Amino acid sequence: MLKSTTASLKPAEVEKKWIHIDAEGVVVGRLATFIANRLRGKHRGDYTPHVDCGDYVVVTNVDKVVFTGKKNTDKIYYRHTGHPGGVKQTTPEKVLNGRFPERVLEKAVERMLPKESPLARKQMTHLRLFAGATHTHEAQSPETIDFKSASPKNTRSV
Repeated sequence: MLKSTTASLKPAEVEKKWIHIDAEGVVVGRLATFIANRLRGKHRGDYTPHVDCGDYVVVTNVDKVVFTGKKNTDKIYYRHTGHPGGVKQTTPEKVLNGRFPERVLEKAVERMLPKESPLARKQMTHLRLFAGATHTHEAQSPETIDFKSASPKNTRSV
């Protein structure tokens, strides 16, 4: 009688890679999905749900991401200050033109990871976002992934 077992990846066996993505002109939702899968490690053949087996992701030009349709002005982000009546709202356009434009992509990726889990919090620390074209992780020699040319839907024509 044959017995088959599923190999479970151990945390010590994980080999993490560094990848770099240029986000200029890329659609936010499609990029966030790709990044979330890379952070979790779902692109690997030996993916194990309870082990942090994802890669480190460095994204540059985050301030130049785009939305499809009229989401840039019509989409509304809500947050609460913690005080009674403290619901605040803003649009992606205001956030991208504001002081921290990387928050648009950061929140999109964060909301695609498992909710309220220590593993998701640890995986989010492996995401590095930069508003400009340069980044501080050249020493790790990240592999550049051309996300724009992977699919024509990844970019939005103006």
